[in-house]
Amino acid sequence: MTLKEQIGQRLMTGFHGTELTDEYRKVVREYKIANVILFRENIESCAQLRRICGEIQRLVREETGHGALIAIDQEGGVVSRLPADGVNVPGAMAIAATGDPANAYRAGLLTGRQLRALGVNFDFAPVADVNTSAANPVIGARSYGDDPAEAGRYACEMARGLADGGVLSSAKHFPGHGDTDVDSHLALPKVDKSREELEKAELVPFRMAVAAGIPAIMTTHILFPQIEPEYLPATMSRRILTGLLREEMGFDGLIVSDCMEMLAIKNHFGTVNGTIAAMGAGVDVVLISHDTLLGGEAAEAAALAVAEGELDAAEMERSAARIMEYKKKWVDGQQASAAGKKAQGDQAPVTGEKQQAGQKMSGSGEEAAQVREPVEFDFAAARAESLAMLQKTITEVHRPVGGTIDYGKAPLCIGCRSYRSSLVGNADGDRSNLFGALMAELLGGEAADMTVDPDDERIAELAKQAKGYTAAVVGLCEGHRHPGQQKLVHTLAEAGVPTIAVSLRAPYDLAGLPDAVWSLAAFEYSEDSIRAAAKCIKKEAAASGRLPVKLTR
Repeated sequence: MTLKEQIGQRLMTGFHGTELTDEYRKVVREYKIANVILFRENIESCAQLRRICGEIQRLVREETGHGALIAIDQEGGVVSRLPADGVNVPGAMAIAATGDPANAYRAGLLTGRQLRALGVNFDFAPVADVNTSAANPVIGARSYGDDPAEAGRYACEMARGLADGGVLSSAKHFPGHGDTDVDSHLALPKVDKSREELEKAELVPFRMAVAAGIPAIMTTHILFPQIEPEYLPATMSRRILTGLLREEMGFDGLIVSDCMEMLAIKNHFGTVNGTIAAMGAGVDVVLISHDTLLGGEAAEAAALAVAEGELDAAEMERSAARIMEYKKKWVDGQQASAAGKKAQGDQAPVTGEKQQAGQKMSGSGEEAAQVREPVEFDFAAARAESLAMLQKTITEVHRPVGGTIDYGKAPLCIGCRSYRSSLVGNADGDRSNLFGALMAELLGGEAADMTVDPDDERIAELAKQAKGYTAAVVGLCEGHRHPGQQKLVHTLAEAGVPTIAVSLRAPYDLAGLPDAVWSLAAFEYSEDSIRAAAKCIKKEAAASGRLPVKLTR
């Protein structure tokens, strides 16, 4: 393998739109970039995704002689890239709310089998971050919770399900993004914790994942000054990636960077310079997710860095060889034939033998290339299982002393638009106040709009309006960051309006609400989660979940 080919194996890029672009074809042909990441903007339907994955594989095989790692951020919940005709399982915190790690395995298995059927072979999941900061704008409900051991347990089960479903998984974001109040997509966060503190929380799930055989780990663009004294985020730190992760923790799988176009890297170090530093630190696969041609610039810079001795040629060769070993088992072996097969919606239901929590995943074993077929996927059966799982996630956070609230014959259902708190999520759709409109339809009431952070005038208007209804049902979306939402709930309760509050992402929105308010946690702002919450409000289903994080009243 030439140096250009080695570098191409170590880069992953993306493209805009739902068709392969000239820029993408150019970087594959000229720079042999052999891996791609897909986002929601690249996907319009399952059939189109299956087709474009086939086109990617053909192009990359023709130009490099090997298949492509085709990756996606399919965590479930708020970070779900699959289209409406696909199956998006509940997110991490929702799954943890069921109290059963077997659900994490099933979510991973359904996701893995579906992705494999559609031609995707690498899922950047599960999230192994321990969400210890309620103010965290980027992790939140993407985490399995604030208990390190539980977060690790659920993450390992999802990764095992993904492996059994036929795709590579990647625990993220090493060494931990759960205790920040800054989004690394927008700025450069810092976690000023000692090694001892990190060992008690952030590192616990990653150690568990390494012990279980996780095939890949994704890095984070965060400064950890007490373990890396240089002004370098973890992605660019050899002390953290080679010293801690490889040598101390014994991880021998793929190290993958988060996107190097995130502003934590771009604004402070530059994407291309950051890419070279990440390779030198020990990252195997470096992501430049959006600016396709920038991947070519990074490839040229990497070749120059090897020529000038900035990057070690032997390490370049070893890293490329490591990637090829995974491709041999997951892309170019028996599994490769699976990517081209048609995934049909009327095949036998997705099934799987029940397995005990804590089993070692088969992510890097020789059996990995032999246990994934057939790849036909029963979308209807998987969707039914996912919805049943979602119903179990709805959690009663607080019940008033007098019992649950009867919404009556004419409730006022108040909500805001779906708010995206971080660039990592999917772009907001054109929906306005889905919660209010859908909940009103389901409960037989009327809808009212509020902004993401309603002002005092609007709060007063809504409280006055609600007095003419039998109850108020309020959907909170990132309300702990927008105090107007919580102030509305307080005002309604103080005005004597029977009030039900439903959180639509992380349940921190429900902390400190009045005792008279009946509060329920859903964990995503979606039609399915609103329907699930409505069933609990109507007493058609029990809100049987348990909180995966601690709240203060």
